Amino acid sequence: MTANRPATPRFSADAVGKTDFAKVDAHVITAEEYEELPELTDEMMDRADFLVGGKLVRRGRPAKPDAKEPVSLRLSPTVLAHFRAGGPGWQTRINAVLLEAVEREKAGTLG
Repeated sequence: MTANRPATPRFSADAVGKTDFAKVDAHVITAEEYEELPELTDEMMDRADFLVGGKLVRRGRPAKPDAKEPVSLRLSPTVLAHFRAGGPGWQTRINAVLLEAVEREKAGTLG
């Protein structure tokens, strides 16, 4: 070890990530610091997250009441091969077949 090198590290791993919140809270923003702040643009506001009553308000289109729900489903390889062979949209086609079965069951004609 050389004489120029300190025996202890220059920072403590315990201090990394810690904030002196009392110091932050005590700081008063000066007029000069306001000059450094960027102007809020409409584009920034469009990207902003909004809280109403402490709850995050989602942007974009609201969820449909009959939105599809992702599930994990085990199907036989034969069934999967049949629907996947039809190309893209195979999950939608499986859903359509299942909806038809539901309607037949409701009508009492399943079987």
